[in-house]
Amino acid sequence: MGATVELKYPVEADGRTISTLTMRRPKVRDERDARRLAGDNDAEHEIVLLANLCEVAPETIHELDLQDYRALQQQFMSFIPADDRAPPSSA
Repeated sequence: MGATVELKYPVEADGRTISTLTMRRPKVRDERDARRLAGDNDAEHEIVLLANLCEVAPETIHELDLQDYRALQQQFMSFIPADDRAPPSSA
């Protein structure tokens, strides 16, 4: 199950215009793979993760208008309930 994000400002990639991105729900392996590819760069980690979930190249995410990028971030966060966003505290 996933969700489609309509881009307000379509981008060109691989010779075609992209006006929507469909994001699938994230899995643990997505987080692991993005961390491995991006290293310690948090911004690049997020870009790689979002690109993977939308099945596009990271360069496509780099070309997004900031408003469309924020919409992707919001969609990603909607997959994760608010009470699950913080790591568990040690008691």
